[in-house]
Amino acid sequence: MVLSLLLVACDEDVGPVDSGVGVDAGGSRDAGSGVDAGSGVDAGPVAVDAGGRDAGPMTAPGVRYVGRHDASDPSAVRMSWSGSGLVVRFRGTGARVTMNGAGRFFTVIVDGAVQPTLAVSGASGTYELATGLADGEHTVELYRRTEGSFGATVITSVDVDGELLAVPPPAHLLEVVGDSISAGYGVDGADQFCSFSAATENHFLAYPSVAARALGAELSTVAWSGKGVIFNYDTDTWEPMPELYDRVIADEAGSTGVIRAADAVLVNLGTNDFSTDGDPTEGQFVPAYVGLLEQVRARHPDALILCTIGPPLGGADGTTARGFVESAIAMRNSAGDARVAWVDLTGFADWGCDYHPGDETQALLAEDLVAALRDQLGW
Repeated sequence: MVLSLLLVACDEDVGPVDSGVGVDAGGSRDAGSGVDAGSGVDAGPVAVDAGGRDAGPMTAPGVRYVGRHDASDPSAVRMSWSGSGLVVRFRGTGARVTMNGAGRFFTVIVDGAVQPTLAVSGASGTYELATGLADGEHTVELYRRTEGSFGATVITSVDVDGELLAVPPPAHLLEVVGDSISAGYGVDGADQFCSFSAATENHFLAYPSVAARALGAELSTVAWSGKGVIFNYDTDTWEPMPELYDRVIADEAGSTGVIRAADAVLVNLGTNDFSTDGDPTEGQFVPAYVGLLEQVRARHPDALILCTIGPPLGGADGTTARGFVESAIAMRNSAGDARVAWVDLTGFADWGCDYHPGDETQALLAEDLVAALRDQLGW
C-alpha cells in the first residue's frame, strides 16, 4: 500500500504564520555523508515531560518536522535553517519526499545508517529516500546540510510504501545559535585553502549535530555564516543575528511558525564581530549581547543557556571578546537569570575551508558541549 501524507505539524506554534513563497528545487543524488540530529513524532495528543516541556505527541502516526518550520499550509511545509528536516517511521518497504526548495544538499538516514547525500537543484521533484527495504518497521530522516541563506525548502508530500507509525518523542531539545562554525561551513573541505561552496558545507558534521546525536537530543540550529552580534564579517552591520533570531524562515523578516521550547541553548557568536580591525566597543557589544540573551530567554523560559566564542578566534581579540560575553552573562545573572553561563569549546585538530573547523575539530567541539550538558543537566 502506498500512503501519501498530508504534512500537518501538531506542535506549539508561536504566533500566526505567514505563507510566503518558496524557491523551487529538484535534482539527483550524489555521494556524501552526515550525522543524525535527532527524531520525534507529530500528530496526536501532546505529552509534557516533568520539566513542563512539550515533548511532542505520543501516539498518532504522522511526520515530525525537526527545527523551526512553517506549517500554516499543511500541503507545503516550509523550513530553511541548517539541520531542519523531518522524521517518518513506518511499517513497509520504502519512502519518498516531494519538495520544492533551495536546500541544495540534504542528509538522508535510514534506520540509523547515513545514505548518499541528496543533491537538489532545478525544478520541484520527488526523491526516493528509501526503497527496496525488507518489509518491517523503519525510520527515515531527512535534514538540510545547507544554511538558510540559500532559501526555503518546501515539502509538499511524504509517501511511504506501507503503514505509517508514530515516532517516539526526543529525550531532549537543544538549540544552537551561531555563525558559520555552527552551520558547518567548509567542514567537508580538504584544507583551509578552499573557498565556500554548498557542496563542502555539512551541518551534520558540525558540532551541534554531532553533540545532539551523542545526547539523544533533537536539534534546532539558528546559524548564518558571517553573522555577529553587532558587526557581521568585515564590519558589515546588515541584519546581525539578533535581527534574525526570531525568524522561522531565515531570510524572511517577520516569518513565524513552530519554534519548540528547548531544554538547553548554546550561543556561539562574536567571532565575526572581532574578525577585522573595526571591533565593537564594550559599550556596543555587551548591551547587544544582553539583548540577544533576553530574546533567547523569551523563547526558552526554562532552558539552560550556555555561551561561548569560536574557535578560531583567539589571541587578544579572543580574550577581549570573552570578557565582553562574560560581562553580559554577569548582567543577566544580576537581573535574576541564574541559568546563563560560560562554556569552553576549545578543541582543535584540523581545518576546513577558509580556516573554519574541519570535521575532526568539529567532533572535538562536540565533545566539549556534550560534557558540559551531561555535567550540568545530567543528559
